[in-house]
Parts: sequence; C-alpha cells; structure tokens
Amino acid sequence: MKLWDKGVTIDQRIEKFTVGNDREIDLHIAIYDVQASLAHAKMLTSVGIITSKELQQLEKGLKEIALQIVEETFVIEPQFEDVHSKIEYELTKKYGEVGKKIHTARSRNDQVLVALHLFYKDHLQHVLSKTESLFNTLLELAETHKKTIIPGYTHLQVAMPSSFGLWFSAYAELLIDDVYMLQAALKTVDQNPLGSAAGYGSSFPIDRDFTTTELGFTTLKYNVVAAQLSRGKNERIIASALGGLCNTLARFSMDICLYMSQNFGFISFPDALTTGSSIMPHKKNPDVFELIRGKCNKIQALHTEMLLITNNLPSGYHRDFQLLKEHSITAFEDVIEILTIFEYAIKQIKILDIDLSDEKYHYLYTVDSINTLVINGDSFRDAYQKVGAQVQSGTYTPADAKEHTHIGSMGNLCLDKIREKFSEARK
Repeated sequence: MKLWDKGVTIDQRIEKFTVGNDREIDLHIAIYDVQASLAHAKMLTSVGIITSKELQQLEKGLKEIALQIVEETFVIEPQFEDVHSKIEYELTKKYGEVGKKIHTARSRNDQVLVALHLFYKDHLQHVLSKTESLFNTLLELAETHKKTIIPGYTHLQVAMPSSFGLWFSAYAELLIDDVYMLQAALKTVDQNPLGSAAGYGSSFPIDRDFTTTELGFTTLKYNVVAAQLSRGKNERIIASALGGLCNTLARFSMDICLYMSQNFGFISFPDALTTGSSIMPHKKNPDVFELIRGKCNKIQALHTEMLLITNNLPSGYHRDFQLLKEHSITAFEDVIEILTIFEYAIKQIKILDIDLSDEKYHYLYTVDSINTLVINGDSFRDAYQKVGAQVQSGTYTPADAKEHTHIGSMGNLCLDKIREKFSEARK
C-alpha cells in the first residue's frame, strides 16, 4: 500500500513514526491531488503515453473519488501511507493496469508539491475574499460613525481627539498592507511545479505547459530543482503573509477589549456575543476578541516554525518537509474562521455615548488650544509654553474643538480613496 514499496517489510515502529498523522492531514489536500492527477493523465494522453480509452477510465475513477471527497465519505485507511497511495490503489482496484500508469513520469514529492500549491492558491484567494468583506464592513462603520468623537491615546494616556470613523477606517486601511503581502504569497504559489518529479525531471517527453494551463496556473516553475526548492519557501512566505494579517486583527481585538472595559466604556456588544463569570453575575466578557487575539498571536509564530524547519536545508527533497503541511493547513482554516467571526461580531458593535466633559478628558484639547494661539499670532513654541504652564498650574481651561480637515484626519477620512486603494491592491 506504499508507492515506494519494493517488497521489503518495514519496522512497524519506524513506519508509525515516519507516517505520523499524514492520513488525517492529507484529507485536506485530497481534492487537489485528484485535480492534479486528472491533469497529469490528460497530459500523458496528449504525449501518447496512455490511450484515450485509458484516460476515460481514469477520468471516471478520479471523478468518483472527487465526489466521495466532497461528500466526506472518502477515507484513508491505516494500511495506506497517504492520500496518493490510496487514490492509486482505488484506480488500480477498479481499472487494473491503467491505475498503475497514473504515476508515470511523476514522483510522490511531485504530487505533494502540486497539491499543496493548489491548496495554498485556493485558500489564499479565500482569505483575500474574507479580508475584502471585512474591509467593506469597516468602511461602512467608519462612514456611519465618522462624526462620533472618542479620546485618542498615546502611551495609554489621553492624548488628542479621535473619532470612531478614524478608528474603523484606520484598521480598514491597514488591511490593504496585509493584502499586498497576501497577493505576493498568491503570486508565489501560482506557479506550476508539476513535472519536477523527484526534483530532477523525467526522461519522458512530458508537456508541462499542458498541465500549467489545465490546472489554471499563471505560469510554471521552469527549473525542476527550483520547483522542489519552493517547498519550504512557499510556507515561509505564506506564514509571513498570514502573520501580517493576524497582527492587524490582534491589535484591533486588543483595542476592542480595552474599549469594552468599564474604565473606557466606549463600546459594547449584545449580551449574546459575550460570556459571563461563574461567580460574578455582572460580567460581560469579550471572549471572542480575546480568543481572536490569542489565535492571531499563535499564527504569527508560524513563520518562525517554518523558518527553523527549513533553514539551511540543501537542495533536493528531505523528509523534514512533511512537517510543514499540518500547521500551514491549520493556519489557513484558523484565519478563515477568525475573519468570519470577526466580521460577524463587529457588525453588531454598539457605540456608546462618551461624556467628554469628564475630568479625565480635561486635557484632550490642549493641542487645539495651542493651535488657537498660533492662529492669533504666537509662535508654536511660545504657544506650547503658555498652555504647558497653564496645565502645570492647574489653570488650563479646555478650548473648543477645532475642525480637522487635512487628508486622512477626522474631518476628511478619504474613505473613497481608501476604497480605491484596496481595489488596486486586489488586482
């Protein structure tokens, strides 16, 4: 039941250790192995290695397996090492010799690599789509609450006036930076590695352009050694991109947790979105955003893991690469879940009234006071000294709020420009 079986019995302890939980992980890439196998079979027909009749049999068998995968009835039993050996076994059991031909001109390394490329490509597009949805929600919230003032903070000290419009659109625009990285990762994996075989190509006259077009890749990884070298590099780039997005979401979640606390009291959520305490009946805990923060911080550590597993490995295939799959696949599933629940919750945010006359916000408008003096003829430095002296002596009287009209300020959020920039980033 192994693609590399040569009739030698393998020590069971060694087999258990080397296979690990690959069967469970491979269920995530099973559909992509079917897609790649079908494209490979069509290519073999086009170059005369298998017949049209044999292709018809393989197509029928692979489509039946694909249906089982979609319906979640596909199982990789313990006697199989991985999804690749299971699929080849099923084809051989049903169609005999033609099932044995599907592996012609490719290696298991080849199969894993192209299946992962397809998985990564598909899931990066899903993450980008979810990110765009969250971006649109944040801009809608920014537009709705653009005139609602909140205190801004530096060093966690009251600093200058801000607004909910500024807050929501700030994180929306940060998502654009994350999209740049996600698009770069997508471009990196959108290169067909199929045909590299064990990393050094094949003496069969395979047509790699055929499978590139058939599988929907933009281009191919021309050099077969470079194709194998992409294993590990892909995961590092993806981990960096997902980590960047998670950094944005973790910081946003931290803001939300702070702003929900009674000490701030800026926002709230419906009771159904919060949790309670087993002994304190008044508690409304932001567990969703705390878990988002924690999960996002965990995903940010993935890049270090990928780096340490693959750092300084020489060219060619190494079994270390097997360890890249599990956490890379899990990270995608977690990020998609995080984006979904984040948008679901943030849509239900409640903006609370803030009493800006409260003593703790007494110095919120000191900069506006300085600017008023500058407009009336003082130099900035002299105005700063005057207001600073008033603060020190306890004689400062808050000034009236001034309009902020420059690009990107409270009174000029440039939401249309931010939306346009996102659209450009997604191209």
